[in-house]
Amino acid sequence: MSDAPETYSAKDEVGQIRARRTRWQRAKIELKKAPMTAWFGMIVIALYVFVALFAPWLAPYAEADSSFGAYLPWGDGHVFGTDQIGRDIFSRLIYGARNTMGIAFVTTILAFVIGGGLGLVAAISRGWADQIISRAVDVLMAIPSLIFALMLLSIFGSSIPSLIFIIAVLDSTRVFRLTRAVAMNVVVMEYVEAARLRGEGLAWVMRREILPNIMPPLVAEFGLRFCFVFLTIAALSFLGVGIQPPTADWGSMVRDNASLIQFAQYDLKAGITPLLPAGAIALLTVAVNFVVDWFLMKTSGLRDEQ
Repeated sequence: MSDAPETYSAKDEVGQIRARRTRWQRAKIELKKAPMTAWFGMIVIALYVFVALFAPWLAPYAEADSSFGAYLPWGDGHVFGTDQIGRDIFSRLIYGARNTMGIAFVTTILAFVIGGGLGLVAAISRGWADQIISRAVDVLMAIPSLIFALMLLSIFGSSIPSLIFIIAVLDSTRVFRLTRAVAMNVVVMEYVEAARLRGEGLAWVMRREILPNIMPPLVAEFGLRFCFVFLTIAALSFLGVGIQPPTADWGSMVRDNASLIQFAQYDLKAGITPLLPAGAIALLTVAVNFVVDWFLMKTSGLRDEQ
């Protein structure tokens, strides 16, 4: 009798190991079949993440070191020259990856926590709670988000916590609409009704029954929301109300060096300088969209005919 529990637990552990191994094998097979665009996107994202994580070791100079001459040319210790107050542009590009991407990532997570949580509550509770939350979201979505963000940042200040919270709240409205829409199709399923009849709490039903069945569209939406948040932060920084100096940010770097474009006919490298952070923004956006498109293709059951 004493050997039975041990035998069962050993078999159960072996089964779990095999299941994890099978999932990993399926993931490797899917990665091998991924198109070139998806591989390009994943490589670019991995490179950006690597640069963001190891920015202090990769950058040749400090983020706010302004001890050099203004507008120094490319080369001579400065790969992309210096900006208007003598800061190394290459170092600020590297630190900009950490700041811009890090803030956008945290903002997107907060937007999903707020919008996703409210969307699940609205879908499963319905009634007056659904109506109140939905009408409040409609009011927020009726106001152009960029203009609303400019107004709120002018009132509460352009600190990083304010920037994260304001953009997360404004962007959570889109997450709420998607979460509520996909969750409404799941809450009517029999297994959800059975869980509620068993007396399971609202949080348990949302976490164990609804959320696992709506993850694919939410994961795809996370990639798209990250792009929109990333571009919004860059736009606000370009307008002067986003990430404030001396913190490096790609949007503010475009604004600070925009005047160099008019000298492109005399010095091509100087004219290209403002395009470097703009190109970094565009490249990451395209890469994330490539990966999201591939993920949607896999989770939707569609197949590439080529």
